[in-house]
Amino acid sequence: MATEGSPNPFEDIKKTTEIDGKTYSFFNLAELKDARYDKLPYSIRVLLESAVRNCDEFQIQKSDVENILNWEQNQGRSVEIPFKPARVILQDFTGVPAVVDFAAMRDAVKRLGGNPEKINPICPADLVIDHSIQVDVSRSADALEQNQELEFERNKERFVFLKWGATALKNMLIVPPGSGIVHQVNLEYLARVVFSEEGLLYPDSLVGTDSHTTMINGLGVVGWGVGGIEAEAVMLGQAISMVLPEVVGYKLTGKVDQLVTSTDVVLTVTKHLRQIGVVGKFVEFFGPGVSQLSIADRATISNMCPEYGATVGFFPVDEKSLQYLRQTGRSEERIKFVEKFLREIRLFRNYNNPEEDPVFSQVVELDLSTVTSCCSGPKRPHDKVPVSEMKVDFNTCLNNKIGFKGFAIPADKQSTKVPIVYDNQEYILSHGSVVIAAITSCTNTSNPSVMLGAGVLAKKAVEAGLSVKPYIKTSLSPGSGVVTYYLRDGGVTPYLEKLGFDIVGYGCMTCIGNSGPLPEAVSEGIEKGDLVACGVLSGNRNFEGRIHPLTRANYLASPPLVIAYALAGTVLIDFEKDPLGTNPEGKPVYLRDIWPTREEIQAVEKEVVVPAMFTDVYSRIQQGNKRWNSLVAPEGMLYPWDEKSTYIKSPPFFEKMGKEVTPPEGIKEALVLLNLGDSVTTDHISPAGSIARNSPAARYLGNRGLTPREFNSYGSRRGNDAVMARGTFANIRLVNKFISKAGPRTRHIPSGEEMDIFDAAERYQKEGRQVIVLAGKEYGSGSSRDWAAKGPWMLGIKAVIAESYERIHRSNLVGMGIIPFQYLPGQTAETLGLTGTETYSIDIPDKLTAGQVLEVKLNDGRTFQVLTRFDTEVELTYFRHGGILNYMIRRML
Repeated sequence: MATEGSPNPFEDIKKTTEIDGKTYSFFNLAELKDARYDKLPYSIRVLLESAVRNCDEFQIQKSDVENILNWEQNQGRSVEIPFKPARVILQDFTGVPAVVDFAAMRDAVKRLGGNPEKINPICPADLVIDHSIQVDVSRSADALEQNQELEFERNKERFVFLKWGATALKNMLIVPPGSGIVHQVNLEYLARVVFSEEGLLYPDSLVGTDSHTTMINGLGVVGWGVGGIEAEAVMLGQAISMVLPEVVGYKLTGKVDQLVTSTDVVLTVTKHLRQIGVVGKFVEFFGPGVSQLSIADRATISNMCPEYGATVGFFPVDEKSLQYLRQTGRSEERIKFVEKFLREIRLFRNYNNPEEDPVFSQVVELDLSTVTSCCSGPKRPHDKVPVSEMKVDFNTCLNNKIGFKGFAIPADKQSTKVPIVYDNQEYILSHGSVVIAAITSCTNTSNPSVMLGAGVLAKKAVEAGLSVKPYIKTSLSPGSGVVTYYLRDGGVTPYLEKLGFDIVGYGCMTCIGNSGPLPEAVSEGIEKGDLVACGVLSGNRNFEGRIHPLTRANYLASPPLVIAYALAGTVLIDFEKDPLGTNPEGKPVYLRDIWPTREEIQAVEKEVVVPAMFTDVYSRIQQGNKRWNSLVAPEGMLYPWDEKSTYIKSPPFFEKMGKEVTPPEGIKEALVLLNLGDSVTTDHISPAGSIARNSPAARYLGNRGLTPREFNSYGSRRGNDAVMARGTFANIRLVNKFISKAGPRTRHIPSGEEMDIFDAAERYQKEGRQVIVLAGKEYGSGSSRDWAAKGPWMLGIKAVIAESYERIHRSNLVGMGIIPFQYLPGQTAETLGLTGTETYSIDIPDKLTAGQVLEVKLNDGRTFQVLTRFDTEVELTYFRHGGILNYMIRRML
């Protein structure tokens, strides 16, 4: 058998080309002279090129190339293939734990007698510090400056640690704070589209530690989210093992209406694909309608990929992609070799030429002319609501029983009105009152058309004499500093500020729960009336408990609609019939009076969004900024851990690890720590928002002398395992069937005592008892969070039995050595009569195989079967080693 580094058997198709006097080489897939190649979806061609280029008959074999070429027959048949992405992108949230793990792995390698210098990124890694900023200051001319000052004050220790990583870890670029949101920086600056490595050309591809890494697919770069654990293995040169996916062809035809935004298209596509069922599949867009969409439009659709459940939502490179590269300041040299290379290997598309359409697993179609203005909510991103039906839909939700579309408000309480006094003026709060209105997150703030649309709408609203009630928490947090330029040059910034939409920072804010506190009068009014208050945001996530504890209803909307609902002050409005307000003469002003057309917006966009903006903003990445440059970081290969630190702590993952692999133990009379239902998200498992004052994490920090104002958020403390373990399942909206109301509580089965989840887990560990989790459908949906797997590992959870899993979270569980079991089709905890009070035993055979069915034995004599969700042989290898990072350490040894 060949060893790693054997000669590539495909060297004979390696060709050269000359561009502007420079010679480049590349693997020309067209030279395979295989008729199957031209039938492959473009996204699969990228996987094929990676396999051909990296074929060493060790990690990637010639048979793997054949399997990909034979995609039409193999797709949907669980054929396993390896994939080596060109690079890795790390978000600050998951980048900190990744660097922490690398530092701890170096310590472990040294302890076990190896060379710690080997723990270094091999695959290029870009880490963007886009730490979520708490919106403590809004409606202020210097809100941005004050929030960034607070960000540095709160997170200085983390930033110093990352600055150490920038020098200690080779092949890693760290983008300093204040530059923008990771996905936007990736789109506008980091994306190569085509790599040129010592003259070798190959397609850009990546995995990233945030589920919305998929945004880059809008620029024709194949990329998706993985857990931080898996990303670290890729950084160390390990290929990803994946099942050859089905590819759904999504055909776009028709033309978008003048009054419809790209956000409306996105929410329509999201709901449509969620209904079709594309979990674990690639979606590739084609058809003449694609050529009408800007790259920003395409990126917005690709960004929402996790919400419709696909692995990627891919738009192959076309002429508009090249135009975007020019617009964002990429060099002409790059643009020339991007075009030449992609045309040579047939990865360049003309969406108006049906002869270039490949074969797909299935084809679905959307006529863009049928898209209407819409929102999504009140609790999930794929629950689309036409704007024309919002008023009726919200009232229906008030009546419905508690669920994704229900609040169960008694009929006699639905007309509750609560007077509040704010700034010496009285206002009335009721069900449906908007208390948070935020133009936030990477989904829409990447798109000049909707951002300028919001600005033009704000201008018209101010000129019509409209205003936003001062108690509404308004904010504007763009994904990129470039937005500041084009809003200013478009002449709309003063009008946005007049309505309270001041720029408060460049990072994840309201969308991830960092909206900051509501005014005290508002909080008291909501609680007094038990009101279903609303948040309206242009983000991509609106799960329960994520945005703010006091906004039970949260709607995703386009930036212009965010402003419209802020002006209305309520979601209980029919924009066709009800005015937004009155002008100074007392005449009603309707939304249609101030709503800009696409043509109007595009005229402004063409004039003000220019390459110089991008060049200026991103030139500062290499230079850093005053605050970042003033940080003094430790030097040396090993990190000098500070035992007193409450931010950065060496994790215990490798403390008991030895050189040799020990056989995995089975599940022996395990008790159920949590009995959960459907759609338990990673936000439920590992919240990123504020740390509640009565939580185990708060007690831990308080015992170390910190005051509540110093607690910061769970997201900012991801480098401290003690905090994150205590924050596991700490979401106030978590519904555990053992407990009568929502909250981070459970029942200690032997005693029947109710307690915090962390305390129960700690008690079970002291008693020497194994624990598992029971769950329903879509367990682990939402953001990619490695701590949603690391935290359960620290709580002693050995396995999860669920009806189905979100792709990344299942992979993360495997990466931590937690077994993901799945009920057999048609079976659930309910159909099997499981109460969660039983004990569970599962023998794990020495020769466990991928997808093996095993028997579960209960203490009452009953048995049932479960599917073992190790989907590939590689995943089984990781499990036998106790996790993917343990496996990587042993490889280094």
